[in-house]
Amino acid sequence: VQLQASGGGLVQAGGSLRLSCAASGRAFSRNGMGWFRQAPGKEREFVATINGSGSSTLYADSVKGRFTISRDNAKNTVYLQMDNLEPGDTAVYYCAASRTNYRSRYLNDYEYWGQGTLVTVSS
Repeated sequence: VQLQASGGGLVQAGGSLRLSCAASGRAFSRNGMGWFRQAPGKEREFVATINGSGSSTLYADSVKGRFTISRDNAKNTVYLQMDNLEPGDTAVYYCAASRTNYRSRYLNDYEYWGQGTLVTVSS
């Protein structure tokens, strides 16, 4: 599976961005998908995950109620809608494909990673 993330940029606090992650290489609906982020000097952390069918999602407490993960299996794409952004959301955002069909918040459950897209939120 090859993953290509896009949609990052510079936005003011309170604004919105939508990240996209296009997948290729195998049946996309077989994989649970996740978004992770890594801020400068910090470890990569879980943001959101969705199962293969799109029927189940899970969010980090820090983004719950502000971010929404979704997927379109016909387009082999997963999305992360980010609303009410805060300066603390500034990071490189990575999409990843799980080894299984299930959602997961754990980095080690993910086999394939995209290249990352930078999100910068100004105060």
